[in-house]
Amino acid sequence: MNSTDVTKGFTEQFGKQAEHTFFAPGRINLIGEHTDYNGGHVFPCAISLGTYAAVGANEDNAFRLYSANFPKVGIIDIPFPDLFQEKRGLWTDYFQGMARVMKTAGINYTHGLNVYINGNLPDGAGLSSSASLEMLVGTILNNLFDGGFAPLDLVKFGVKVENDYIGVNSGIMDQFAIEMGRANQATLLDTNTMKYEYLPVEMGDNVIVIMNTNKRRELADSKYNERRSECEKALAMLQKGIDVKSLGQLTEDEFDENTYLIYDPILIKRARHAVFENQRTLTAAQALQKGDLTTFGKLVSASGVSLAFDYEVTGVELDTLVTNALKQRGVLGARMTGAGFGGCAIAIVNSADVEDFISNVGKAYTEKIGYDAHFYVADIADGAKQLN
Repeated sequence: MNSTDVTKGFTEQFGKQAEHTFFAPGRINLIGEHTDYNGGHVFPCAISLGTYAAVGANEDNAFRLYSANFPKVGIIDIPFPDLFQEKRGLWTDYFQGMARVMKTAGINYTHGLNVYINGNLPDGAGLSSSASLEMLVGTILNNLFDGGFAPLDLVKFGVKVENDYIGVNSGIMDQFAIEMGRANQATLLDTNTMKYEYLPVEMGDNVIVIMNTNKRRELADSKYNERRSECEKALAMLQKGIDVKSLGQLTEDEFDENTYLIYDPILIKRARHAVFENQRTLTAAQALQKGDLTTFGKLVSASGVSLAFDYEVTGVELDTLVTNALKQRGVLGARMTGAGFGGCAIAIVNSADVEDFISNVGKAYTEKIGYDAHFYVADIADGAKQLN
């Protein structure tokens, strides 16, 4: 899929030529999972799969929206006076949410837009299709209406849409990785301070393989919000005895020495993952900088174990992919990526072994689960941008 596809689709739907095209990537997180809302570090990168849009002006004072990913929905009109009405339970809620947040922040919509959208991110796969759409919309509106918002403003707008409008208590990582991504680099982000640095992802003879369980993951309906609440409870208990603002501020030893303040087996496990995962992320980034891919791979796998047993966000589908991936020749590490409860996992695989890897893991998955997984070799891409 490319920009030509959406310009053709635009003409078919709206009967005129598109004026501009845009793209926003999806993202994978190399390591640092469920740390973003716990004040820790994350290490994501944007990928070449993503969401495209073709756009043209209209004189209707409305956003007229069509997605090739939801063709049965057809064209949805959102007149400007309706921007602040309730969500409709459609994909257009993400567009409407971004448009209303940006309107509140001061942008002036001087004319309507026809927008044709098509993405090749598997929906509900944990590659952040919703954040990709949010950053795509933010880039369209900011560029075409001279919004003047900085990239980090758009990131924060996207998080506000998720939290306050869609109803998912997500952190900042997805929107940040998608808006701020750079080709062949990952972003080490301290979500507590918003300080970040780009680090080259040099995998040598290895590639990153994305493994899609093909089990849909509905964040708003999952245990995602429950996990966040559990971490908040654990933090509140710790704060009765020590001065700490987030779990991400603690070292492993500081956490171990103060678990008596929590004294609850479930909450200790949840908080332990947040603390230890943060430290793993920092160590993994250092290993990658040094070109120590063996250590990096081991830390990626250790992250997966913690997500399965301390945070309990995997399930049989993800576990089947990861455990079989780790048995294959040429694999340095594997783990689930994203929120969990379905979605995707990643593996670092020697290029020469990728074909056998996909065949062997795919066969084992189908035999165990009863339907196929899908596999993609990830190219690390730039963030959201206007194409023309």
